[in-house]
Amino acid sequence: MNFGAYPLTLRQLQYALAVAEARSFRRAAQLCLVSQPSLSAQIAELERSLGVQLFERDRRQVLVTPAGEELVERARQMLMLAEDLRAAAASRGEPLTGTLRVGVIPTIGPYLLPDIDPALRMAYPELTLRWTEDKTELLVEKIVRGELDVLLVALESELGSLAYETIGEDPFVLAAPREHRLGKKSGPLRVSTLAAEQVLLLDDGHCFRDQALELCARTGAEELGFRATSLATLAQMALGGAGVTILPRIAVEVENRRGLLTIREFTKPRPKRTLVLAWRRRSPLAQSLKALTAVAREAYRKAIQG
Repeated sequence: MNFGAYPLTLRQLQYALAVAEARSFRRAAQLCLVSQPSLSAQIAELERSLGVQLFERDRRQVLVTPAGEELVERARQMLMLAEDLRAAAASRGEPLTGTLRVGVIPTIGPYLLPDIDPALRMAYPELTLRWTEDKTELLVEKIVRGELDVLLVALESELGSLAYETIGEDPFVLAAPREHRLGKKSGPLRVSTLAAEQVLLLDDGHCFRDQALELCARTGAEELGFRATSLATLAQMALGGAGVTILPRIAVEVENRRGLLTIREFTKPRPKRTLVLAWRRRSPLAQSLKALTAVAREAYRKAIQG
């Protein structure tokens, strides 16, 4: 290995990655909190050092060159390794201090964060939690790129090679308007009872939609043409008489707070999802995140016990 001076810096790599993602020197400078001339000068110096043109520039757009595509991806990997190095050093000193970047899906965030976030802040007062809400697929992409440290998601979705620890199980329930035949009764409901029912589901991209759709396929239930972007909309559409819907149990207290929907649990084996915290397998924070999961698990247990 050559231990001489390297002709580039991590800052230059950060600037190059920002330009590649923003496709604009002006927007990249804003994201990096530097002036555009300063950023442009550092990119030019990086290109001279590497002997490769990374970007094509004109007044209307910025394009990444073919050679730049490969080198930008390598820069992304180097920056992720540098962040892991920083996190590893921090974990050796004072574990779970500083900022932890956490991704959470929309079908979990509004219902668990009021319980889990305070519990984590109380357990780790020196830790700042920075939450990002998005769909599972996008969150997994972000954590793989090193933009997030840990995810709060459902295990049944596609998590790739991420490591995880379980927080708890979240059973599904049926939500029906009171005048619906399934809303006029109480007590546990056999899954087979959904046969030929019209069910309201979330839009594409939500992992909860995939799980509910699988349940409908097993029972012969039909999906209604309307697709919601949130569980709140599903509950309101069901309340309006458009059909029945399936909700995760953690959402019931919020989405049926006025008690106008009939909520029926399913008989065993109940359809459910498994809530987990997930992270990169080689994350230097792995041991600390396991301890953090234990706090989240206890907060979830208290939350569902009411």
